[in-house]
Amino acid sequence: MDDLRERISRSLRREREAAGISVSELARRAGVSKATVSQLENGSTGPSVETLWAIADALGLPFAAFVEERTHAPTLIRAGEHAGVPSAAAPYVATLVAACPPGARRDIYVIQAEPGEPRRSQPHHVGTTEHVVLITGRALIGPADEAVELHPGDYLSYAGDAGHVFEALEPGTSAVLISELR
Repeated sequence: MDDLRERISRSLRREREAAGISVSELARRAGVSKATVSQLENGSTGPSVETLWAIADALGLPFAAFVEERTHAPTLIRAGEHAGVPSAAAPYVATLVAACPPGARRDIYVIQAEPGEPRRSQPHHVGTTEHVVLITGRALIGPADEAVELHPGDYLSYAGDAGHVFEALEPGTSAVLISELR
């Protein structure tokens, strides 16, 4: 139980600070006392499920953000051993390899694409930037009206909050894509 209390304490403080709000403001939003939030952050008490749910809701986080064990062990995903999500409109597969942890705003994908219909993306949230490093093949990537031809090793960043495109020009085209929200 002490381990769980400590985990909740660390994650609550981290998430509150990442949200940029005070203990008083979090307490107000969650409908709990300031003393309760302070005690939870100090690890001097354990929360009820209802209190933790209220605080998670107030921060816009899932309940699991406070109770899941974070691991610092390396994560290995071998090429060809990961499942991706295919596009319905283009020969394009995106594999999420590192989801954005609470308090951070970035996701990392491995993209595999084949020549054919380009993958056209609608604008994402305002403030999104995409970073792409082409690994194999050739591709036209970037803003829908200003796509750039990339070759292996090339890097490109562009606004992801405007329409953009990924068009493979050679078979076996692959890239690493990082989507970042500021």
